[in-house]
Amino acid sequence: MKDSFGREIDYLRLSLTERCTLRCAYCRADEGYCPKSQELTAEEFILIAESAVDLGVKRIRLTGGEPLLRKDLLQIVSGIASLPGLSDLSMTTNAQMLAELAADLKAAGLMRLNISMDTLKPDLFNDLTGGSLQKVLDGIQAAIEAGFDPIKINCVLMRGVNDSEIDDFIALTENHKIDVRFIEYMPIGGSNSSDRLRVNNQELVAARSWLVPLAPRLHGQPSSDYTYEGALGRVGFISPISHRFCGDCNRIRVMSDGCLRTCLGRDNEVSLRAALDEGKAALKQAMSEAIVDKPARHCFDQEALAKRNMSRIGG
Repeated sequence: MKDSFGREIDYLRLSLTERCTLRCAYCRADEGYCPKSQELTAEEFILIAESAVDLGVKRIRLTGGEPLLRKDLLQIVSGIASLPGLSDLSMTTNAQMLAELAADLKAAGLMRLNISMDTLKPDLFNDLTGGSLQKVLDGIQAAIEAGFDPIKINCVLMRGVNDSEIDDFIALTENHKIDVRFIEYMPIGGSNSSDRLRVNNQELVAARSWLVPLAPRLHGQPSSDYTYEGALGRVGFISPISHRFCGDCNRIRVMSDGCLRTCLGRDNEVSLRAALDEGKAALKQAMSEAIVDKPARHCFDQEALAKRNMSRIGG
Protein backbone atom coordinates (compact mmCIF):
# COMPACT_ATOMS: atom_id res chain seq x y z
CA MET A 1 0.00 0.00 0.00
CA LYS A 2 1.45 3.35 -1.06
CA ASP A 3 0.59 6.85 0.04
CA SER A 4 0.15 9.80 -2.31
CA PHE A 5 3.92 10.46 -2.24
CA GLY A 6 4.79 6.96 -3.40
CA ARG A 7 6.05 5.74 -0.02
CA GLU A 8 5.43 2.07 0.69
CA ILE A 9 3.58 1.79 4.02
CA ASP A 10 4.56 -1.56 5.52
CA TYR A 11 5.01 -0.84 9.23
CA LEU A 12 2.25 -0.51 11.85
CA ARG A 13 2.58 0.58 15.46
CA LEU A 14 -0.23 -0.49 17.77
CA SER A 15 -0.52 1.49 21.01
CA LEU A 16 -2.20 -1.03 23.29
CA THR A 17 -2.81 1.36 26.19
CA GLU A 18 -2.11 4.89 27.36
CA ARG A 19 -1.63 3.64 30.90
CA CYS A 20 1.92 3.41 32.19
CA THR A 21 3.85 2.27 35.24
CA LEU A 22 6.22 5.25 35.00
CA ARG A 23 5.98 9.00 34.71
CA CYS A 24 8.90 10.04 32.51
CA ALA A 25 9.65 13.76 32.58
CA TYR A 26 9.53 14.24 28.78
CA CYS A 27 6.50 12.00 28.27
CA ARG A 28 3.98 12.70 31.03
CA ALA A 29 5.02 16.06 32.43
CA ASP A 30 2.45 17.30 34.99
CA GLU A 31 0.05 14.61 33.82
CA GLY A 32 0.20 11.99 36.56
CA TYR A 33 -0.59 8.38 35.89
CA CYS A 34 -2.82 7.91 32.89
CA PRO A 35 -6.13 6.21 33.81
CA LYS A 36 -7.57 3.31 31.83
CA SER A 37 -9.69 4.67 29.00
CA GLN A 38 -11.72 3.22 26.14
CA GLU A 39 -9.12 0.72 25.00
CA LEU A 40 -9.76 -1.66 22.14
CA THR A 41 -10.19 -5.34 22.93
CA ALA A 42 -7.64 -7.99 22.03
CA GLU A 43 -9.91 -9.17 19.21
CA GLU A 44 -10.13 -5.64 17.80
CA PHE A 45 -6.36 -5.18 17.85
CA ILE A 46 -5.89 -8.51 16.10
CA LEU A 47 -8.47 -7.55 13.45
CA ILE A 48 -6.71 -4.24 12.82
CA ALA A 49 -3.39 -6.06 12.51
CA GLU A 50 -4.91 -8.61 10.12
CA SER A 51 -6.39 -5.84 7.98
CA ALA A 52 -3.06 -4.00 7.92
CA VAL A 53 -1.21 -7.14 6.84
CA ASP A 54 -3.78 -7.61 4.06
CA LEU A 55 -2.90 -4.08 2.92
CA GLY A 56 0.82 -4.87 2.79
CA VAL A 57 2.11 -4.28 6.32
CA LYS A 58 5.06 -6.57 7.06
CA ARG A 59 6.17 -5.30 10.47
CA ILE A 60 4.14 -4.54 13.60
CA ARG A 61 5.35 -2.98 16.85
CA LEU A 62 3.31 -3.05 20.06
CA THR A 63 3.69 0.14 22.10
CA GLY A 64 1.91 2.16 24.77
CA GLY A 65 1.86 3.66 27.33
CA GLU A 66 3.23 0.45 28.74
CA PRO A 67 1.94 -2.60 26.82
CA LEU A 68 2.89 -5.02 29.62
CA LEU A 69 -0.04 -3.61 31.61
CA ARG A 70 -2.51 -5.35 29.29
CA LYS A 71 -3.80 -8.48 31.02
CA ASP A 72 -4.57 -9.94 27.58
CA LEU A 73 -1.15 -9.12 26.11
CA LEU A 74 -0.18 -12.74 25.42
CA GLN A 75 -3.47 -13.21 23.55
CA ILE A 76 -2.73 -10.15 21.44
CA VAL A 77 0.84 -11.25 20.76
CA SER A 78 -0.06 -14.81 19.78
CA GLY A 79 -2.99 -13.66 17.62
CA ILE A 80 -0.86 -11.18 15.67
CA ALA A 81 2.20 -13.45 15.49
CA SER A 82 0.13 -16.12 13.71
CA LEU A 83 -0.89 -13.82 10.83
CA PRO A 84 0.39 -15.11 7.47
CA GLY A 85 2.58 -12.55 5.74
CA LEU A 86 3.85 -10.81 8.88
CA SER A 87 7.66 -10.87 9.00
CA ASP A 88 8.36 -9.02 12.26
CA LEU A 89 6.54 -8.50 15.56
CA SER A 90 8.26 -6.38 18.19
CA MET A 91 7.39 -4.42 21.33
CA THR A 92 8.60 -1.29 23.10
CA THR A 93 8.51 -1.49 26.90
CA ASN A 94 9.90 0.26 29.96
CA ALA A 95 10.77 -3.24 31.28
CA GLN A 96 9.47 -2.64 34.81
CA MET A 97 7.45 -5.87 34.49
CA LEU A 98 9.55 -7.64 31.85
CA ALA A 99 11.51 -10.05 34.05
CA GLU A 100 8.34 -12.01 34.83
CA LEU A 101 6.98 -11.98 31.26
CA ALA A 102 9.95 -12.23 28.89
CA ALA A 103 9.87 -16.01 28.46
CA ASP A 104 6.07 -16.08 27.93
CA LEU A 105 6.26 -13.27 25.36
CA LYS A 106 8.92 -15.15 23.41
CA ALA A 107 6.85 -18.33 23.51
CA ALA A 108 3.77 -16.41 22.30
CA GLY A 109 5.62 -15.28 19.17
CA LEU A 110 7.13 -11.90 20.00
CA MET A 111 10.36 -11.55 18.01
CA ARG A 112 12.13 -8.41 19.24
CA LEU A 113 12.20 -5.99 22.16
CA ASN A 114 12.98 -2.28 22.46
CA ILE A 115 13.59 -1.20 26.04
CA SER A 116 13.45 2.42 27.20
CA MET A 117 16.32 3.31 29.55
CA ASP A 118 17.64 6.87 29.74
CA THR A 119 20.26 6.54 32.46
CA LEU A 120 22.44 3.91 34.15
CA LYS A 121 22.33 5.76 37.47
CA PRO A 122 19.67 4.35 39.86
CA ASP A 123 18.89 7.63 41.63
CA LEU A 124 18.66 9.62 38.40
CA PHE A 125 16.49 6.90 36.86
CA ASN A 126 14.06 7.23 39.75
CA ASP A 127 14.11 11.03 39.49
CA LEU A 128 13.36 10.94 35.76
CA THR A 129 10.76 8.16 35.75
CA GLY A 130 9.62 7.30 39.26
CA GLY A 131 10.69 3.71 38.57
CA SER A 132 13.43 1.20 39.34
CA LEU A 133 16.57 0.85 37.21
CA GLN A 134 17.20 -2.58 38.73
CA LYS A 135 13.88 -3.84 37.34
CA VAL A 136 14.98 -2.71 33.87
CA LEU A 137 18.32 -4.48 34.21
CA ASP A 138 16.57 -7.63 35.45
CA GLY A 139 14.20 -7.40 32.49
CA ILE A 140 17.09 -7.11 30.03
CA GLN A 141 18.76 -10.17 31.55
CA ALA A 142 15.49 -12.13 31.36
CA ALA A 143 15.06 -11.09 27.73
CA ILE A 144 18.58 -12.29 26.89
CA GLU A 145 17.88 -15.61 28.60
CA ALA A 146 14.56 -15.94 26.73
CA GLY A 147 16.41 -15.65 23.42
CA PHE A 148 15.52 -12.16 22.21
CA ASP A 149 18.26 -11.13 19.79
CA PRO A 150 19.08 -8.35 19.44
CA ILE A 151 17.67 -6.27 22.25
CA LYS A 152 17.48 -2.55 21.53
CA ILE A 153 17.93 0.07 24.24
CA ASN A 154 16.30 3.45 23.54
CA CYS A 155 17.95 6.39 25.29
CA VAL A 156 16.52 9.92 25.02
CA LEU A 157 19.45 12.27 25.52
CA MET A 158 19.06 15.46 27.56
CA ARG A 159 21.86 17.98 27.78
CA GLY A 160 23.10 18.39 31.33
CA VAL A 161 20.99 15.46 32.52
CA ASN A 162 22.28 12.21 31.04
CA ASP A 163 24.61 13.22 28.19
CA SER A 164 27.64 12.42 30.36
CA GLU A 165 26.64 8.73 30.13
CA ILE A 166 26.87 8.41 26.33
CA ASP A 167 30.04 6.33 26.33
CA ASP A 168 28.74 4.19 29.21
CA PHE A 169 25.71 3.32 27.09
CA ILE A 170 27.88 2.59 24.07
CA ALA A 171 29.92 0.19 26.24
CA LEU A 172 26.79 -1.95 26.70
CA THR A 173 27.12 -3.01 23.06
CA GLU A 174 30.61 -4.45 23.50
CA ASN A 175 29.93 -7.83 25.08
CA HIS A 176 26.25 -8.43 24.28
CA LYS A 177 24.09 -8.33 21.18
CA ILE A 178 22.49 -5.17 22.50
CA ASP A 179 21.86 -2.22 20.21
CA VAL A 180 21.82 1.20 21.87
CA ARG A 181 19.96 3.99 20.05
CA PHE A 182 20.26 7.62 21.06
CA ILE A 183 17.09 9.61 20.35
CA GLU A 184 17.03 13.38 20.04
CA TYR A 185 14.83 15.16 22.56
CA MET A 186 11.69 16.34 20.76
CA PRO A 187 9.65 19.54 21.36
CA ILE A 188 6.62 17.82 22.84
CA GLY A 189 4.77 18.36 26.09
CA GLY A 190 4.47 22.11 26.34
CA SER A 191 8.00 22.66 27.62
CA ASN A 192 10.07 25.64 26.52
CA SER A 193 13.28 23.78 27.34
CA SER A 194 13.46 21.41 24.35
CA ASP A 195 16.11 23.42 22.48
CA ARG A 196 18.20 23.74 25.63
CA LEU A 197 17.95 20.04 26.44
CA ARG A 198 18.41 18.69 22.91
CA VAL A 199 21.75 17.09 22.06
CA ASN A 200 22.44 17.08 18.31
CA ASN A 201 23.20 13.52 17.28
CA GLN A 202 25.45 14.62 14.45
CA GLU A 203 27.75 16.27 16.99
CA LEU A 204 27.96 13.03 18.96
CA VAL A 205 29.05 11.07 15.91
CA ALA A 206 31.61 13.69 14.87
CA ALA A 207 33.19 13.57 18.34
CA ARG A 208 33.64 9.78 18.17
CA SER A 209 35.79 9.06 15.15
CA TRP A 210 36.21 5.45 16.27
CA LEU A 211 32.57 4.73 15.39
CA VAL A 212 32.37 3.02 12.00
CA PRO A 213 29.20 3.59 9.94
CA LEU A 214 27.30 0.50 8.84
CA ALA A 215 25.29 0.21 5.64
CA PRO A 216 23.12 3.23 4.75
CA ARG A 217 19.67 3.37 6.35
CA LEU A 218 17.20 0.93 4.87
CA HIS A 219 13.76 2.00 3.64
CA GLY A 220 11.85 3.38 6.62
CA GLN A 221 14.67 2.80 9.11
CA PRO A 222 14.88 5.82 11.45
CA SER A 223 18.34 5.15 12.89
CA SER A 224 21.79 5.65 11.40
CA ASP A 225 23.81 2.72 12.75
CA TYR A 226 27.47 2.40 13.72
CA THR A 227 29.81 -0.16 15.21
CA TYR A 228 33.34 -0.21 16.61
CA GLU A 229 36.13 -2.72 16.92
CA GLY A 230 35.20 -5.68 19.12
CA ALA A 231 31.53 -4.74 19.56
CA LEU A 232 28.84 -7.40 19.37
CA GLY A 233 26.01 -4.84 19.21
CA ARG A 234 25.39 -1.62 17.31
CA VAL A 235 25.10 2.05 18.15
CA GLY A 236 22.25 3.94 16.48
CA PHE A 237 21.28 7.59 16.27
CA ILE A 238 17.65 8.60 15.70
CA SER A 239 17.55 12.26 14.70
CA PRO A 240 14.01 13.45 13.87
CA ILE A 241 14.92 17.10 14.46
CA SER A 242 18.44 17.55 13.08
CA HIS A 243 18.01 15.03 10.26
CA ARG A 244 14.45 14.43 9.09
CA PHE A 245 13.67 10.98 7.69
CA CYS A 246 10.15 11.78 6.49
CA GLY A 247 11.03 11.16 2.85
CA ASP A 248 11.01 7.40 3.27
CA CYS A 249 8.70 7.09 6.29
CA ASN A 250 6.87 3.77 6.03
CA ARG A 251 4.73 3.72 9.18
CA ILE A 252 1.30 4.37 10.60
CA ARG A 253 -0.03 4.16 14.17
CA VAL A 254 -3.26 3.04 15.76
CA MET A 255 -3.93 4.36 19.24
CA SER A 256 -5.48 2.36 22.07
CA ASP A 257 -8.85 4.03 21.46
CA GLY A 258 -8.91 3.03 17.79
CA CYS A 259 -7.72 6.30 16.26
CA LEU A 260 -5.30 5.97 13.36
CA ARG A 261 -2.40 8.42 13.05
CA THR A 262 -0.41 8.47 9.84
CA CYS A 263 2.29 10.70 11.38
CA LEU A 264 3.56 10.95 14.95
CA GLY A 265 4.44 14.58 14.30
CA ARG A 266 0.95 15.68 13.26
CA ASP A 267 -2.21 16.29 15.26
CA ASN A 268 -4.53 14.58 12.75
CA GLU A 269 -6.23 11.26 13.42
CA VAL A 270 -8.99 9.08 11.97
CA SER A 271 -11.25 6.98 14.20
CA LEU A 272 -11.55 3.33 13.12
CA ARG A 273 -14.29 2.43 15.60
CA ALA A 274 -17.20 2.65 13.16
CA ALA A 275 -15.26 0.61 10.62
CA LEU A 276 -14.43 -1.98 13.29
CA ASP A 277 -18.14 -2.44 13.93
CA GLU A 278 -18.79 -2.94 10.21
CA GLY A 279 -16.10 -5.57 9.65
CA LYS A 280 -12.78 -6.13 7.94
CA ALA A 281 -13.76 -4.79 4.51
CA ALA A 282 -14.81 -1.44 5.97
CA LEU A 283 -11.74 -1.38 8.19
CA LYS A 284 -9.39 -1.92 5.25
CA GLN A 285 -11.15 0.82 3.32
CA ALA A 286 -10.83 3.32 6.18
CA MET A 287 -7.16 2.48 6.66
CA SER A 288 -6.45 2.73 2.93
CA GLU A 289 -8.03 6.17 2.69
CA ALA A 290 -6.02 7.40 5.68
CA ILE A 291 -2.76 6.07 4.23
CA VAL A 292 -3.33 7.86 0.94
CA ASP A 293 -3.64 11.13 2.90
CA LYS A 294 -0.44 10.59 4.91
CA PRO A 295 1.37 13.99 5.04
CA ALA A 296 4.74 14.61 3.43
CA ARG A 297 6.52 15.58 6.66
CA HIS A 298 6.14 15.93 10.40
CA CYS A 299 5.50 19.24 12.17
CA PHE A 300 7.13 18.84 15.57
CA ASP A 301 7.44 22.61 15.68
CA GLN A 302 3.67 23.05 15.41
CA GLU A 303 2.39 24.86 18.50
CA ALA A 304 -0.66 22.67 19.09
CA LEU A 305 1.41 19.50 18.82
CA ALA A 306 4.18 20.87 21.01
CA LYS A 307 1.67 21.21 23.85
CA ARG A 308 0.66 17.56 23.64
CA ASN A 309 2.47 15.04 25.83
CA MET A 310 4.31 12.16 24.18
CA SER A 311 2.00 9.74 26.00
CA ARG A 312 -0.87 11.09 23.89
CA ILE A 313 0.67 10.62 20.47
CA GLY A 314 1.47 6.93 20.45
CA GLY A 315 5.24 6.78 20.70
